[in-house]
Amino acid sequence: MSTETDFLVAPKNIRLEYATTTQTQNPSMVNLYLARHGQDEDNAEGILNGHRDRPLTYLGREQAREVGKKMKEAGFVIMSTETSGTLQMTKIISIYTSPLQRAHETARIFAETLSMQKTAEDNTDNDDQIQVEVLDDLIERNFGVMTGLPTSSIIEKCGADHILATEKINYFLDHEGAETFPDLILRAKRLLSNIQHITANYDKNESILLVTHGDFGKMLYAAYYGLEWEQVLRQFHFGNSEVLLLSEDSPPEKAHVFETMQFNA
Repeated sequence: MSTETDFLVAPKNIRLEYATTTQTQNPSMVNLYLARHGQDEDNAEGILNGHRDRPLTYLGREQAREVGKKMKEAGFVIMSTETSGTLQMTKIISIYTSPLQRAHETARIFAETLSMQKTAEDNTDNDDQIQVEVLDDLIERNFGVMTGLPTSSIIEKCGADHILATEKINYFLDHEGAETFPDLILRAKRLLSNIQHITANYDKNESILLVTHGDFGKMLYAAYYGLEWEQVLRQFHFGNSEVLLLSEDSPPEKAHVFETMQFNA
């Protein structure tokens, strides 16, 4: 794996083979914008992080700021339910994050970048500062005994029969102490049920932003759209600070909102 990282933010129109699905598994839910954290120190060093709690790198903070700016330019804005009104914007009412610092810092940067700023012509008090809240179920997959090992050691430690290989990542499927992908699907379904309860009184045109991690983010996508986890692992790379839209009005092949074109060690 290369340690060189190229960074570019752009709208993404992916052309991949997806399982056919006519509706989401959560038809009454508000739109969910799902972001992965920016690059952290383990990403940069090619280390399997899982529940390891390492901070963002300088590049990781820049990724989060740049994606936040692109979202704001595209009409995303943080607004409380009291001030959302009827403005034609993508209104982010709440931000939830994994408890790990790489996700929490990314969420905070998004919140700062997207918060509405009062203009000279605006006499209303709309300096919304939405508090970033932790949802424990957004935490990354527990990597068990693989935690802290180099990504290059996956095949040696797990064996080829226990790996799902893609163009960019070798996913180990089971190892001592590690959550399996079916485990993550169950956790994702539990989280979606919780979010459905939290947002029960939200308007249909309001959205929430979830900041999570690579493996769990892809399983949350799979659970939302009712897709097979093996297929989703092969379909796309959920890169640092990338944003997906999970919506009953948007099919799974249109999920990417912004892609960060980079690759870590």
